[in-house]
Amino acid sequence: MEQLICGIDEAGRGPLAGPVTAAAVVLPEDFPFDILDDSKKLSEKKRIEIEKIIRQKALCFAVCRVEHTTIDSINILQASLLAMKNAFLSMNLPAGESINSIIKEVIIDGTFIPDFGIPGLSCTALPKADSLVPSVMAASILAKNERDRIMCSYAEIYPEYGYEKHKGYPTASHRAVCKKIGPSPIQRRTFRY
Repeated sequence: MEQLICGIDEAGRGPLAGPVTAAAVVLPEDFPFDILDDSKKLSEKKRIEIEKIIRQKALCFAVCRVEHTTIDSINILQASLLAMKNAFLSMNLPAGESINSIIKEVIIDGTFIPDFGIPGLSCTALPKADSLVPSVMAASILAKNERDRIMCSYAEIYPEYGYEKHKGYPTASHRAVCKKIGPSPIQRRTFRY
């Protein structure tokens, strides 16, 4: 099997509530790359359509989350790196294949590289990779969609916080409700709200 690039990205570093999610994706050479873009540039409807194709056609992928309590205990950077590491190590590899037999290089969106604990693994941190590298674009879409779904499920449990609208990001309405009725149970206590 020809070695390919694994793209990794996270979603949810900036919110005041909820988890951070990360995805790792390896795309085959015959993937329809022209459908991909940075998740922030795509509508929700388009992201969901593309996610279905990624999940069907990716050689392997995984999506993981790290909860708000862990974010508070180890900080958001370390929690993001942990989510990325967990996603990478959780990928559903094809039968009989190993990470080293499939992956030529890991490209991570940003400036930090998780410690994957795999000697000789080639890793690159690349700012804006989610708009430059197809497998990172795919990871960006999976991570964002997963986090949005999680926050919408929290919106049903804590409807007064409006998580379905702002997904926990520091909007004026989110800050206002926290000041008015106090933080929700999924609030990141080390973040200012």
